[in-house]
Amino acid sequence: MTTAQHLATIDSLRTRAFPARPERSGRVDSGPGFHVGTLATSEDFWEDDGTRSLLVEEQYEAERDGLAALFTVRWGPPRVLSLWYVLERIHDDEEMPEPWADLSCHTPDLRLWRVDGRWIGLGVSQHDKELPFELLAVVTEVDPP
Repeated sequence: MTTAQHLATIDSLRTRAFPARPERSGRVDSGPGFHVGTLATSEDFWEDDGTRSLLVEEQYEAERDGLAALFTVRWGPPRVLSLWYVLERIHDDEEMPEPWADLSCHTPDLRLWRVDGRWIGLGVSQHDKELPFELLAVVTEVDPP
């Protein structure tokens, strides 16, 4: 996908109604108060010695940062939210709301903006070291914990 396509997808998520219960539609997971869209997915790394994975991670972070620069022009500088503390709180048996609980399991941090009553976020996700990287867009009305 191109930058223009990523922007169009994110703008579409910003205006889409939230469902009453969790659902998946194409590359978007949604639930009460949130949408998490996958903008791009890399190859997997089962046969990688770590070299290719590092390059792809840097590429995905650069793509996230490029989109973040465009959003900074629109909405000002982002808040950088580490999701590590959310995961720690889950491990301590504290309940966390979605989408934050799920995101904390595979996305280390997000660039976040507060726009028109919703949080707009960008992150790079990887569920495990052999699995693909994903460039994620998050739109939620659920405040970060």
